Amino acid sequence: MFFDATANDHGLPFNPLKALIGPRPIGWITALSARGELNLSPYSFFNAMGENPFVVAFSSNGYKDAVAFIDETKEFVCNLATWDLREAMNHTSAPLPRGESEAAYAGLDLSPSRIVATPRVAAASAALECKWLQTIQMSTVDGRLMDQFMVLGQVVGVHIEDRFIVDGLVDTAAMRPIMRGGYHDYFVATPETKFSMNRPTKA
Repeated sequence: MFFDATANDHGLPFNPLKALIGPRPIGWITALSARGELNLSPYSFFNAMGENPFVVAFSSNGYKDAVAFIDETKEFVCNLATWDLREAMNHTSAPLPRGESEAAYAGLDLSPSRIVATPRVAAASAALECKWLQTIQMSTVDGRLMDQFMVLGQVVGVHIEDRFIVDGLVDTAAMRPIMRGGYHDYFVATPETKFSMNRPTKA
């Protein structure tokens, strides 16, 4: 099939694009407001954007609390969402009133970060402390502003649970990170599905 994405004329019950661009890593973002209010929410429009220094980004459909809080305090934490924490992660997507802690709602404990004031999820196998770089309100090809906001942050601190470092390498698959698909679907990385390939050294 082919459909015009600008017209959204796919004829299917739901837009298939999120199912095609996936599975996507989940940025489980902790943000703190200037008044000390905590927000913890998962974002499936998330990824690493560059290195030296390492930069991550997430995008929010709407100017939600996480974006607003980060704009206020200029920092945030990306927590790794894993299989063991899948239910808690899902609970933190609940539409709670501003200022009500999603972490408390999901029964999650928080631990202090080392460099930023924003706490991290204590049970997360890994967490990235980030300093805010930029918030971008996206626009379409015809210049129309979208209700979509991308936040970029520089990673300034990294937490990794020691048991997942094996022979000096992080065993990502052993952490069993979960990823977002389309619709209500998720995927999980496991040691059984991992494979390796070496890059070509020349053409």
